[in-house]
Amino acid sequence: MEIILVLLIVAVLNGAVAFIDEMLSDLVPMTLNADQYMIAAGGGSMVSVLFDILLGFGVSLIILKFLKKGFECYVMWTDGDPDVEPTHLVIRFIQAIAVAVCFPVMYGWLAEITQNLTDELMAAIGAATNYDWQAWVNGISSLGLVTAIFGLIFVVCYFVLYFQFLMRGLEIMILRIGLPLACVGLLDNDKGVFKTYINKFFQSTLAVVVQICLCKLGVGMMMNIGVNMNIFWGIACIVLAIKTPRFLSEFMVPTGGGAGVINNVYHSVRLVGMAKGMIK
Repeated sequence: MEIILVLLIVAVLNGAVAFIDEMLSDLVPMTLNADQYMIAAGGGSMVSVLFDILLGFGVSLIILKFLKKGFECYVMWTDGDPDVEPTHLVIRFIQAIAVAVCFPVMYGWLAEITQNLTDELMAAIGAATNYDWQAWVNGISSLGLVTAIFGLIFVVCYFVLYFQFLMRGLEIMILRIGLPLACVGLLDNDKGVFKTYINKFFQSTLAVVVQICLCKLGVGMMMNIGVNMNIFWGIACIVLAIKTPRFLSEFMVPTGGGAGVINNVYHSVRLVGMAKGMIK
């Protein structure tokens, strides 16, 4: 019975090996430019078309909010501090427009930097963990049922991680498309929603790098199943790779509201000073 189970697991692993090697090679470009892989047959970039649509809408909102804040602050005196130079609002307006318009170019730089960083890290990890998938599968059949089960668990986790990469690619794609709307927050003193938005964007990008490196390390550990407890290290790496987004979210938390608190303190002190002046 044990031999039959081992043979069944080995057959499953043999079928999975055909996909695993291809999966690991194109993960970074696939995640950072998911739209190009989704519609590769048709060509073009879906993100570019959708981004242009939201760019026009986002710029319109930025202009409307700029006019609204200027009118309420310097005409109605109901928002902000009228004593602050209007140039501060104008600078934030120009910054919002510039970030929204130039984002595709800046994202291209970010994608290139991320790709180069990941390639160097993968090369360093690969140099220390050479492996052969087919030799690993062939070796499992002679190591017993328990090892075969751990091997199957590892491959299942590997496919779970791969689908997580696909979802991460869609997440980054949505963030890329919606950035012009987030730039409206740059008109606020505390950057508004833009601060949280860009923090989420960098968190997703960093998660891709960490997950791919952990996946590569886990594969290398798992392939050396005859060395000490490497099979457990391999599973630990792949499980941590799956949990990386939650792990990163614990310390990549936007502070938010700092400028708002400072503003409130400033206005409170100013009101106290005015009250003292009136009493005198």
